[in-house]
Amino acid sequence: MTLSVDDFFPVAESLLEQMISQQRAKVLRLAREAVPNIGPEDVLNPHDFPELKAHPTFEFEDGLLSGLVAAQVALRAEARRRVIR
Repeated sequence: MTLSVDDFFPVAESLLEQMISQQRAKVLRLAREAVPNIGPEDVLNPHDFPELKAHPTFEFEDGLLSGLVAAQVALRAEARRRVIR
């Protein structure tokens, strides 16, 4: 299946949204290994929890999540730029 440029952005947005959702769940699961009662909002401020710094993979996976969110923001900006033209 070949996608036009107009079709690409919604497909890419949907894929990124799915990837971000899965990565958020993984980051929360890893955070709860270190801090059992941590909530999704708390994970947004991991520096408040020294136990997360000591977790062997939390920072790596949280970094991956940040990268996915950055890619989504860039994709949305490009899509809007193309619409405005």
